[in-house]
Amino acid sequence: MAGAIAASNDGFLTRLRAGRLPAPVSAARLEAAGVTARDLAALFESQLTSRRLDLEARRLGAEKRGFYSIGSSGHEGNAAVARTFRVDDMAFLHYRSGAFYIERAAKLAGETPIWNMALSFVASSEDPISGGRHKVIGSKELFIPPQTSTIASHLPKAMGAAFSVALARTHKKPDAELPRDSVVLCSFGDASANHSTAVGAINAAAHTGYRGLPLPLVFICEDNGIGISVKTPEGWIAANYGNRAGLRYIYGDGRDPVDAMRAAKEAEQCARAARKPVFLHLRTVRLMGHAGSDIETGYRDKAAIETEADQDPLLHTARRLVEAGVLSLEDIEALYEQIGGRVARAMEEATTRPKLTSAAEVTASLLPPKRVRRALRPGKPAANAPDDARAKSEPQHMSRLISLALAEQMERDANVVVFGEDVAKKGGVYGATTRLQPKFGPSRVFDTILDEQSILGMAIGLGHNGYIPVPEIQFLAYVHNAEDQLRGEAASLSFFSKGQYQNPMVVRIAGLAYQKGFGGHFHNDNSVAIFRDIPGVVLACPSSGAEAVKMMREAFRLAREEARVVVFLEPIALYPVKDLYEDGDGLMTSVFNDVEGAAAFGAVNRIGDGKDLAILTYGNGAYLSQRAAAALKEQGVKARIIDLRWLAPLPMDAVIEAIGKVKNVLIVDECRKSGSLSEELIAQFADRGLSYNLARVTGVDTFIPLGPAANEVLVSETDIVNAALALTGKATKKAAE
Repeated sequence: MAGAIAASNDGFLTRLRAGRLPAPVSAARLEAAGVTARDLAALFESQLTSRRLDLEARRLGAEKRGFYSIGSSGHEGNAAVARTFRVDDMAFLHYRSGAFYIERAAKLAGETPIWNMALSFVASSEDPISGGRHKVIGSKELFIPPQTSTIASHLPKAMGAAFSVALARTHKKPDAELPRDSVVLCSFGDASANHSTAVGAINAAAHTGYRGLPLPLVFICEDNGIGISVKTPEGWIAANYGNRAGLRYIYGDGRDPVDAMRAAKEAEQCARAARKPVFLHLRTVRLMGHAGSDIETGYRDKAAIETEADQDPLLHTARRLVEAGVLSLEDIEALYEQIGGRVARAMEEATTRPKLTSAAEVTASLLPPKRVRRALRPGKPAANAPDDARAKSEPQHMSRLISLALAEQMERDANVVVFGEDVAKKGGVYGATTRLQPKFGPSRVFDTILDEQSILGMAIGLGHNGYIPVPEIQFLAYVHNAEDQLRGEAASLSFFSKGQYQNPMVVRIAGLAYQKGFGGHFHNDNSVAIFRDIPGVVLACPSSGAEAVKMMREAFRLAREEARVVVFLEPIALYPVKDLYEDGDGLMTSVFNDVEGAAAFGAVNRIGDGKDLAILTYGNGAYLSQRAAAALKEQGVKARIIDLRWLAPLPMDAVIEAIGKVKNVLIVDECRKSGSLSEELIAQFADRGLSYNLARVTGVDTFIPLGPAANEVLVSETDIVNAALALTGKATKKAAE
């Protein structure tokens, strides 16, 4: 009964009963597509199932028993793509890919796609992919990582995953998660093709193809001609991508499954056999509006809506089957009703299944489960690799120590790869990747195009295939236009997949302030708020070369053993610094071979044991605070410096333990006053009922100007000294004297 109610306004059924089947839209023949009429009938069941799920989801939404949903109606031609490609061809899917998922599930015994999607539609905690956290299409067994309401944000990581397949072949990687001959699929809509993320990812793929590098990737643009209410100009997609250097363009009519299959097979041949990137352009229609709450009569006239409905892909498949003599109109209606009943029963049963009922349940998958420790496969240096023995045995500044720490990890683990702008032959703008490419070769240390979205997307994709990627972002401010790759993609993957998918990485970012001769905000940026606001991400910031080595070792352990996304923020101004108190003291340098162990995650670095004052700081602030502490000691104030190291999550228990019985606490935060760590530290103290004699010194809420004017808005040694004297009462006593 419920299925009949859901189908009461179903345009497909109305037209089917009236025998209103559309005229052919392509001349494709079954034989050319490599499919039989019986195969087509099986594919039709996937299409019908997807449609009935859409209808039932709308019904439950109208009854307030379901949730907002974006359906697949009109896009059921993507089932033909699923039939063409293998189950182990990883697929990053558009939200209108219900038929693709159902058809792929039919290839694997034991899969229950109707029940799984029903649970997802009603946000049940038993949903096997997201556990009720979102309506997503995904499956670990089917090689479909979950995507949320994607607007092209999944394209960069699809490009990265495809690159990882080719890279794994080069490395003869024995533990690759994707087969060496697999293809990566990525579907999206015509409106999303205009998004800068899509433009960047497609450009990166074309650039790779143009250079003759292997990239077994198929972009699938499902073109229904409209983005919510905004029309896509006729011919726009073909005009943009039909003749793109380095990218093979293939057109197919997604309304006709046979033509869609013909085009998909051509795309597969190009991507799998030739290992070249493909842009597969499928014509589709959008039925029933954009989503559950969308009333398209408010922006489209009824004639246009009816014209679209006449081109329903289900009607085109029905016509094919009737012409082939496989099914009659009556057979199709009976099958449709039978599937509808099955779907309705599953949806009704799904509404009774449990949902997430506590914050603990919701956040259980925010962090990935710890992985089984495996023996590392050493990454042997090249036979003629430069010898770092002398560099390791002599004092080095931070930049060089970071390079040696990276080399250490690359030698320990063949899965570590380093990439970004200018990291290869140049060795990085500041020399932090010096000599890595000559030591480990161009397949493990390589330059990328100038596009941070593609760099971070590359990292996510590599993480999907068992690598430990180390992308470099050249300057802190450069990450802002690519932040969503961390926030919306990398950090959310475990959350939306119940920990079944992870993308571990160590993202190196050169940043923070105090660079001489640089203005802001692109090269002198003192804001880290964007990273602290991303659930699950680890933010690390070393204050010296030795600290960088120890913290980098721990960062790699977190990525390797706990599949964490680690942002490693390196203070540019400290890269070349050798001296701490006076010229020639060399106290900011260290001998790599003498740096032992790792800095445990959540442990702080306490410098000194003064009982008059505790200074909480990080990065450049630790350097300035040590200098200020020397001046304070001369004035009778003995300070201990607590270098936070880990800025997200803040190691509050370790901080409080390090403060001990000291009552005067000064926070030295080189970032802006608003949105800085100092705010959270103060809030944490208040939440815990701690009543320190508290003060803070921060940067000014402004961008950083060029030249000496920068000193007016950044924390200085004098600021720290004056604040400390005021906090401890020494300034008052001195004035009284």
